[in-house]
Amino acid sequence: MTIEQLKALLLENSKDLTCEFKRLFHGRGGLYEEWKHLTIDSIDEILNVALYTQNVLENELIEMLKEFVSNSRHKTVVIQRRYIKGSPSEVVIGDLKEDLYAVENSMKFKLNLLSNQNSLYFPDMKNGRAFVRENSKERRVLNLFSYTCSFSVAAKLGGALSVSNIDMSKSALSSGKTNHHLNAIDPRGVSYLPYNILKSFSRIKQNGPYDLIIIDPPTLQRGSFEATKDYEKIIKKLQEIASDECIVLACLNSPELDSNFLISLFSEFAPEFKFEKRLKNVDEFANADEERSLKNLVFSRG
Repeated sequence: MTIEQLKALLLENSKDLTCEFKRLFHGRGGLYEEWKHLTIDSIDEILNVALYTQNVLENELIEMLKEFVSNSRHKTVVIQRRYIKGSPSEVVIGDLKEDLYAVENSMKFKLNLLSNQNSLYFPDMKNGRAFVRENSKERRVLNLFSYTCSFSVAAKLGGALSVSNIDMSKSALSSGKTNHHLNAIDPRGVSYLPYNILKSFSRIKQNGPYDLIIIDPPTLQRGSFEATKDYEKIIKKLQEIASDECIVLACLNSPELDSNFLISLFSEFAPEFKFEKRLKNVDEFANADEERSLKNLVFSRG
């Protein structure tokens, strides 16, 4: 794909833009070999670009993007070079407001586009949040590895009775509180607990049993969680914290581990939870091999 062909694709993918977040180009999915180092997102009036490796066409790409935004809704272009230590971001056109947020299905999530790596928002989980919102009414929700609590926002807007957000990072939980405030959510019934999940099941159990449990861990976070050896520890504990008709959304974002990795763990260590389905991924995040992409698997008890 040439620069001009990439521009034409961006124009095509931009026809229906609104203030809501949309990925315009997902090179990371491997569908365009020569651009697998590139992602481009539309965030209202911001074009947010991430470069994962250095490429000889980088300057030409940036010039094309400058030309592209001159005829689009975008007023600001941010380039993040993930291949440089610290993943620095640069505003090449326009400027950024202090209070940035992404809009997804009318929900708002705090953004930091100048952070050293993650923006505080993971857009590929859009369908997972939609599932939680649709299945939270009158349920007690446990949000494990909650990060900035986007699942909690979805659950409360879906009518959840309560949500317990568990994450070791106090700063992430603080951003979670901001996300609830952004969405005018009543703080009653929402807790933010800075626990080490693998060492805190006795405390987590106190607020149970839970009717909907979300497990969305990092694939590998040294000293905290490694999917290949730690995921089963959580699955083994489910029967102690789950209600009789509990639903579990088990998430996995490891290219090396496929859906059967989780299905087999549930079958062995929590056989009372039956595999129901894998949620479809967001169309804009298409992958050449879907088993290497995000996996959101639904299991149910009872």
